[in-house]
Amino acid sequence: MSVSLVGVSVPNFWLGPMLILFFSLWLAWLPVSGADQPLSWILPAITLGTALAAILARMLRASLLEVLHEDYIRTAQAKGLPGRLIYGKHALMNALLPVVTILGLQLGTLLGGAVITEVVFDWPGLGQLLVESIQRRDYPVVQGCILVISVAYITINGLTELVYAWLDPRIRVTN
Repeated sequence: MSVSLVGVSVPNFWLGPMLILFFSLWLAWLPVSGADQPLSWILPAITLGTALAAILARMLRASLLEVLHEDYIRTAQAKGLPGRLIYGKHALMNALLPVVTILGLQLGTLLGGAVITEVVFDWPGLGQLLVESIQRRDYPVVQGCILVISVAYITINGLTELVYAWLDPRIRVTN
């Protein structure tokens, strides 16, 4: 619980430089910036994924604690089903619905919120292009960036709905 609280609380503009300082400068394990080799993806991925993973862990924990007190879980336990089947199939599948909601929203937020990480790690990305285009008043590029982010956000939300239908049979559409 405290690890996820730290993950949510630490901002990207602080975590990124601290990771660079520790893993790139002190230990010399990973490159400081750039995107030319596979190892250079590790620090930006950790920087972007820490808050998302912490939010998802907190949501999954809360959702599982709520689902584990349902009647169908007690019935499955009374029938003598193995714990991995109860928790893995019955509880987890029902607890994943709110987690999928948060995941879909957070992935869309990552598209627009990666600007700081792109600047810290010197990555040429859509967020950095958008900020530079706004500063130069290059409106067609700004419109194009916003269009790409919007289409990606809508696509992710559509995929989230498909995952809902896969997780919860009550949501499936019949013709």
